[in-house]
Amino acid sequence: MVRQKLLSKAGDPAAESLSPAPAVLLDKVLFSWPGRRRPVLDIPSFSVRPGEHIFIAGPSGSGKSTLLGLIAGIFVPRSGRVFVNGTCLNDLGGAKRDAFRGDHIGFIFQQFNLIPYLSILENVLIPCNFSSLRSARAGRQAGSPARAARNLLERLDMSPGLWNRKVNQLSVGQQQRVAAARALIGGPSILIADEPTSSLDADRRKAFLRLLLRECGEARSTLLFVSHDQGIAEGFSATVFLPELNNAAGEDG
Repeated sequence: MVRQKLLSKAGDPAAESLSPAPAVLLDKVLFSWPGRRRPVLDIPSFSVRPGEHIFIAGPSGSGKSTLLGLIAGIFVPRSGRVFVNGTCLNDLGGAKRDAFRGDHIGFIFQQFNLIPYLSILENVLIPCNFSSLRSARAGRQAGSPARAARNLLERLDMSPGLWNRKVNQLSVGQQQRVAAARALIGGPSILIADEPTSSLDADRRKAFLRLLLRECGEARSTLLFVSHDQGIAEGFSATVFLPELNNAAGEDG
């Protein structure tokens, strides 16, 4: 189900006049893989307000990961427009989309994608090494990016005794929290989480979600959280059931 009262509709002047500019706006978006005519996504309208925490649910094959790729600027639609923070990603070349993503979007991947030969602290600081904007924001927040990384790890219940360990020495739950700290450092305006709790048991899922929602709330980040498990949707601003939003029969999960 889509709780539309918490989501502004693209192209609705009344809604737009009462709401701030959307953090994410998809307008008449069609996406299909190269060489295939059948679309994976056909989304007439989808809009998320700044600071909302949106749970996006749907079975495998409904296009969840593809949707996140469009919002992150990894993919470009066949037609239609994708706006993030008022910027039309279609208008940016590949290098500029990469830079925009680094500056404004934090990403928690399903497999976390941590660098195994780096320490916990070094992994968390990676976004600041690639984005001067993220580095400057982290410095303003905490005095230095390194201090911001330490603050985040403490808030995510990672004790100082772990910070210099290599990430391949950590449990799955600990790696997940390192991935969250990396995504959050430098206060990105949008945080995207793609099935990040799929390998955790029920208790650890709930604990991680509490931490993530708290940190996004304090950072005022917009959160887009994808999962096939609707049982963890409690606490989000709204739940979007992607098959009801997507007019195409998805071919990607």
